[in-house]
Parts: sequence; structure tokens; C-alpha cells
Amino acid sequence: MLLRKCCSGLSLAVMLAMVAPCLWSGVVHAAESECEAVQYNLYFGDLHSHTSYSDGEGTPDEAYEAAHGAGADFLALTDHGYLLLDSEWADTIRSADEHTSSEFVAMAGYEYYMPGINEINIYGTENMPPGSDARSGIYTEAGRMTDGAIVQWLYDWIAQEPGAIGQWNHPISYGCPYCFDWYNYAYLTDERDDGMGMVECYNGNDRSASYIIALDQGWHVMPTATADTHSADWISGSELRTVLLAPSLTRDDLYDAMRDGRGYATLDSNLRISFALNGAVMGSVLPEGESVLQADIRIEDPDGVATDAISMVEIVSDGGVVVASMRGDGTTVFDWSVTLGSETASYYFVRVYTESGDLGLPGVTAWTAPVWTGQ
Repeated sequence: MLLRKCCSGLSLAVMLAMVAPCLWSGVVHAAESECEAVQYNLYFGDLHSHTSYSDGEGTPDEAYEAAHGAGADFLALTDHGYLLLDSEWADTIRSADEHTSSEFVAMAGYEYYMPGINEINIYGTENMPPGSDARSGIYTEAGRMTDGAIVQWLYDWIAQEPGAIGQWNHPISYGCPYCFDWYNYAYLTDERDDGMGMVECYNGNDRSASYIIALDQGWHVMPTATADTHSADWISGSELRTVLLAPSLTRDDLYDAMRDGRGYATLDSNLRISFALNGAVMGSVLPEGESVLQADIRIEDPDGVATDAISMVEIVSDGGVVVASMRGDGTTVFDWSVTLGSETASYYFVRVYTESGDLGLPGVTAWTAPVWTGQ
């Protein structure tokens, strides 16, 4: 178990006892005089998938039932908003509610398309952004709309829409030359940071360079790995998983994890990762002034097969610089505690390599959300 940061000024502790089935715990913000312990479980699923309601196959009922049957803890349907009929969007919401239980969470989301730029998945709201007429006259300079107007407008809509959470989809894939890769993640404000929770680190191929750019620009987001399936093979068709750290398997708890950037992306369907910095779990922000940091990492693949053996683990910081690394011992269990010291680093995350080295990557299998140092 690992303890997350508590209220500012209180001590942090790390407990490395493994307690099944809940492997990780944390501490959340509390009153100044006390801290409330919170246990985090790991929940595996996919946050980007389609049905015949846009350009995929099958129905929402079939998708949620297939994902649950394949062993997922959650599935988000994210059909293209511009193709969704009002009746289809209402039916997706109906289906998500009917298929959510104590064993499975069904999420209704949609993919918002910005011509010539890219797409953003939006979760947590039943409302669609208003049409293009709502954007007229905003973000102008000398009476003309600025280049990034539509992106800024959507960030602000997500930030102001109650419950909404945004995810950047398939970065480094397309976009006009000056707006490529989300304008290099420009236009950050505190409010927009609160609205955007995730960026796809793997969708079709490795997009982790874009994840690092987002972190370097100051966004507090977690990486995801998504199948983005357009076929009737939800969950079963891919080993890719996004893993969310949450106290319980409820939609609200999973949305909180997505909003807070508390989770990791993995190309292995059951790889379990624990990463804490001075007791703060991934997705946390440390109080300022903690220049000496202890990283505690535990990784386990329950399959126990040689191809899943953990070959190397890296701790990555600003600019994608590897500040510490350790090779595995040929097994599928990995434990490591290491002290890091930096007065300038703003974040640290973990990158995991396994022997399988599948999907065209040189052994890279997982990327965690960072712990931010508060610097």
C-alpha cells in the first residue's frame, strides 16, 4: 500500500505491504487537523471506442455487454459528435445507465471534431457543445479570430460545463502546419487545466512524445492507451488498457480519477503498477519545498510468463529526460525504491519495459501519470 499526500504541511508516509485485492492506498486533502485514508483500486478499461452510431459497428448495448463479458471494468463509447443523431446520443446515455453496475461502469462520451486540427473526447456530461455560431466574435485580435480560437473555445466550454472532462485524441497525427499537435499544447490556464484530464499516449502507435510536451507546458494530465476500435471487438480485440486509480468501481469515482489524472496507460491488459513519490500516488501534486524525494515503485504482471517479465523501469522527468533506471531480474514482479534530488524538476513519471516488446515498440509497455513536485 502507498499513501498519497495529505494536507499541506503534514508528514507523508509509505507503507509497502501488499494487501489483495486492493493493492494501493492513498490519502486525499482533508481538514487541517486530520487526514482521511483512501484506498485506491486499479480498474482496467478503454476510454475511446465507436459503434454504428457514428462510423463503427454494433450498438451501445452490444458494446457494453461485450466489454463487460471480456473482463473490463469500464468502457467509454465515444462516437463522433457530428455524426450522432439526437436520438442516438439519448440511446447511448440510456444504455450506459442500464449497463452500469457494481461490476462494470459504462460511460457515454463523444468525440468532438475540429476541422484541420484534431479531435477531443468529452466525458461526464450529457450536453453537446453548441454549434459554430456560438464561437463568433470570440478570441479575436484586431477584429479577426485568432488561429487557436476554436481550441481555446472548446477548452473553456469543457472547463465551464459541469462534470465535463476532456481527453486529447491521437496527437501527432494530423493538423495544419501551425496548429499541429494542439499548437504544442498552448493556451494553458488553471481553468483549462482542470477541464482536460488525459492525453492518448498510445493510439495506433506510440504518441508519448506528445504526452511529454503536454507535461512540459504545465498541463496536469495522465496518459491513456486506447483501441479506438471501429469494429465489434470492444476490449477483446486489443491488449491496450487505460488503468484508473479509484476508491470504488463507480462512475463518479472513475470520473474523478480521469479529472485528477490518476492512472496509467499500458499495452498489457493486466499489468499492475504502483508509483508514489514521497508517498504521493501518481496524479498527485506535492507541496513546494520537498527537494529530496523518495520514489517507490512496484510492478506486477499476474500472468507470470517469460514474455511479460519486466526488463527495465525508468523514471522520467522534464523534457523526457531519464533521471533513474533499473533493470529487472527476469521475473514479472519488480520492486524499487530510489531517492531523487532536484530543485527544478516539475514532474516525474514511470516508464515500464517488458520482454514482449510488442506493437512495434522497443519493449515499452506502460507509462504512468506523473507526480508533480510543486516546483
